[in-house]
Parts: sequence; C-alpha cells; structure tokens
Amino acid sequence: MRVSKAVLSLAFVVGSVSVLAAQDAAKIDTAHYKVMSENAQVRILHVHYGAHEKSVMHAHPDSVVVSLSGGKTMFHLPDGKTQVIEMKPGDAMFTPRTVHLPENVSDKPMDAVLIELKK
Repeated sequence: MRVSKAVLSLAFVVGSVSVLAAQDAAKIDTAHYKVMSENAQVRILHVHYGAHEKSVMHAHPDSVVVSLSGGKTMFHLPDGKTQVIEMKPGDAMFTPRTVHLPENVSDKPMDAVLIELKK
C-alpha cells in the first residue's frame, strides 16, 4: 500500500510539472500579448495572433475575453487534449483559470481583448 501511494504521488508531481511551469503570457509571449492597462482588480491585455500562429504553454487567471475580429482557436492543454473555440466579432465569454497553448487555426489574423481578474 505504501509503495502504490508513493508511485501515485510521484505520478501526480511529474504530471503537474507542465502546469506549475506555465508562466504569464504577457511576459513569455510578448509577440501575441500586450498589457493595455492594469490595476489591483484587473489586467487588460490586447491579444493578436496572425493566421496560423501558435503561442507557448502559459497560464491565465479567471478571465473575460472579447473577440474583436472573430476566428477559430485551438487550445492545446497540458494533458495532451485539445479544444477548439470559434468566436465572432463582438462575442464575449468568461474563461476559468487555465493553462494552455493557443493556436490560431484561422486563415486570417485574430484580435481580442482579454480581461484577467485578480480578485
């Protein structure tokens, strides 16, 4: 029983490394994320991806995203799964905190405003 608990604990730690290592998008992917404004409650980012551009694995707290141009994004998750989200211009949605690697799978550039919640 002790051995299986140790093995499970080790597997959890190894599986969590990519999540723990995920960093702030605005710091590690300045090509796609620009801070527009920040205060104690929120940080507002302008997000821009060219056609078929990909980011790096990074993290966001609870956020609200507002699509400016529309497009289709594939989110690569730390567990190897993917999720595709398609938004039209003006669409908005809440996104719970996450770790992902976004990829613009559209043939056109994509722009959005991302409002990260701090509280």
